[in-house]
Amino acid sequence: MSAATTDLFDVRGKVALVTGGSRGIGLMMADALVRAGAEVIISSRKADDCARAVEGLAQHGRATAIPADVSTPEGARELAAAVGERTERLHLLFNNAGATWGAPIEEFPPAGFDKVLDLNVKGVFHLTVALLDRLRAAATPQDPARVVNVGSVDGLRVPAMESYSYSASKAAVHMLTRHLAKRLAGEAITVNAIAPGPFESKMTAFMLQDEASRDAVASTVPLGRIGTPDDIAGVTLLLSSRAGAYLTGVVLPVDGGITGCG
Repeated sequence: MSAATTDLFDVRGKVALVTGGSRGIGLMMADALVRAGAEVIISSRKADDCARAVEGLAQHGRATAIPADVSTPEGARELAAAVGERTERLHLLFNNAGATWGAPIEEFPPAGFDKVLDLNVKGVFHLTVALLDRLRAAATPQDPARVVNVGSVDGLRVPAMESYSYSASKAAVHMLTRHLAKRLAGEAITVNAIAPGPFESKMTAFMLQDEASRDAVASTVPLGRIGTPDDIAGVTLLLSSRAGAYLTGVVLPVDGGITGCG
């Protein structure tokens, strides 16, 4: 018998890790999961940011934090080990931590590629591999363990800004998602990605700092607005629950029609 519709999006009892979970899209994801009954571990580099985020999240459910830097293999392994000390099973891994860099083409520094690719691409891979044992322990054919990578609309289309390493990294995240999905499907671990358009975050603050610039950004979106926390919450619960159990290798634009209607 099929699950009742009300149960399809149920994540109660699941354990989730959200990197970059102290603000922006990561915090939106963590908040959605906590409110829906999951136990959520957030991670970001700064302990103070983690503590402030957990204080808010804990008002709605179970949330803790592990400060970590996943831009190095060592940092990814340390975070995975700390998660392993707290739980035998990890049902949901959200690889959201990311960085960007912008500079004119002839001035773009090597560090602008190293920093961005180390975190946005290598960090996704190293952390996922380091947590495979915990993901495998949570996986079942009917309700797989989930890896959700945060890509970007800028990995699907050419951005207007000179953010060469960022767009390249997000395109790489999308392909890495598909490659991991193929490899892990037989182990009941799904791997999907979302490709967000404009949302409130540290990365987009400079574009959304006043009403005129917000209106300019919104005018580039076919649906005519900036994304909201509810937009992230919906796709988060879809990819975390039984409702999304038959999806893997998907790169889902959450962009108000930027890529689909362009």
